[in-house]
Amino acid sequence: MVLFDNMGTVALYTTLAVIVLVAYGIAGNPFAAGFDYLKNMVTSPRYLIHFVAMLAILVLNKNEMKIERNMDYHVNFTHWFHSLEGDLVANLQHLFHNPVLTTVLSFLYIVVFQAMLIASIFIYTYKSESKQMFYATCYAIMINYFVAIPFFLFFPVDEVWSYAPNVDFLMLDAFPKFETQYRALSGLNNCFPSLHTSISVTVAILAVRSGNKKWAALTCTMAVAIIFSIFYLGIHWFIDMCGGVVLGILASTIAIKLSQTNLLRLPDRLTSRPFAREELK
Repeated sequence: MVLFDNMGTVALYTTLAVIVLVAYGIAGNPFAAGFDYLKNMVTSPRYLIHFVAMLAILVLNKNEMKIERNMDYHVNFTHWFHSLEGDLVANLQHLFHNPVLTTVLSFLYIVVFQAMLIASIFIYTYKSESKQMFYATCYAIMINYFVAIPFFLFFPVDEVWSYAPNVDFLMLDAFPKFETQYRALSGLNNCFPSLHTSISVTVAILAVRSGNKKWAALTCTMAVAIIFSIFYLGIHWFIDMCGGVVLGILASTIAIKLSQTNLLRLPDRLTSRPFAREELK
């Protein structure tokens, strides 16, 4: 079943998924959370700078492949992974292969993965008792990408389907134009560590630490499902997943500690000091 015709469809599904996830996470009006997000962007220098910094690392990741194309570096480590794992991914894929499962897991891999991250930002912004978790999310995402990008550049590992002849790229059943529409966001040899794993684990751990039990239960369930999808769809090696789990645990742990300190001494709110009576004379 074809789910995605183009990136416009992906954007539409992601927007709808974010709205649903935020409504679930705050048990209320998701648009109220959106309004609170915009208010914080305008009134909190600390909030704005953290958000912009997180966006900056995402932009860097998007341009990683441009950097890679300009590098005179032709080493590839895929054969090491295959020699260690053999047909593990192929056997798993063939065991569970089902058209309905392909559709569901493709949706989780492309839409729910990014929607959970975006929804986390709105949820932690809206709930004042969880505001620290917003900063932790920003730090954790930056750490994930700062660690992963050097591996993508200097430790390239190809996706399983492109190397192992008995593994199919099932994503094409749901998104036939994946290679021309989505590939610019996800390099073919950017496998280790698996960012789908590390960020899913990160989001789940932060949700647990936030104390929002409903959100924690959902993100933990989705993390397990997304990790399964990276094998089922024929994308990642088992070693990629292991590296992603370790990275997710480290990133979330360090991020929580960083969020407990205001490193740049930035104010949480813009305030205007009333004029002293002498200044008005």
